[in-house]
Amino acid sequence: MKFLSRAEHRIRIWFSKRPIFYGFVGGVGVVLFWRGVWHTADALAVYVELMRNSSPTTDFVFPWDGPVSILIGTILLLFSGLFVSAFLGSEIAISGLRGEKSLTERIESEVHTETGAIHEIRAEVRKIRERLEKLDEKTKPPV
Repeated sequence: MKFLSRAEHRIRIWFSKRPIFYGFVGGVGVVLFWRGVWHTADALAVYVELMRNSSPTTDFVFPWDGPVSILIGTILLLFSGLFVSAFLGSEIAISGLRGEKSLTERIESEVHTETGAIHEIRAEVRKIRERLEKLDEKTKPPV
């Protein structure tokens, strides 16, 4: 595993100096991965149709095409360091690694915190207004 980790790190450093090529390889990896998923699902559908002794609706010449595409796409994405971020998004992955709350839980707690802060601010503003009114009364010249 250390070898793979070091290899990924070196590849990512190399790619970081070539962002257009990095984006191209990442895009090809994602497309190959999903193409493989699609073709594998088609191959399974053809297999099920053949097992039911009926003629399949698609002509599937190479049954290994889908798994090979998945494998090549996965390798490209893993070595470029894009596998997790391509499918989960970097923020979700990073927050999961940190053990943070989910986005909805975080938003709900932030709303409660902000609501409490707003109430505290209003109370302070009322106190300040009362003090200013008292000072105004004291400093008003007699009429």
